[in-house]
Amino acid sequence: MARKLKTKYGKKVYARRKVIVEPVFGQIHTRQGKHLLLRGLQSVAHEWKLLTAGHNLMKLHSYRVNPGT
Repeated sequence: MARKLKTKYGKKVYARRKVIVEPVFGQIHTRQGKHLLLRGLQSVAHEWKLLTAGHNLMKLHSYRVNPGT
């Protein structure tokens, strides 16, 4: 992995990771907290879907309230 990150292509791909995925986990973590509340794979999957749906609705709402930002 370290060798891949030293290449131009590796740096470019890794830099996009911050833009695509990482902020979503950080924003959900800030709003919800560190841990999921339910136990069991199926329950956690449902809770995660609910959290991500809420996150997407918040994004849509903020875009509608403040278009162009």
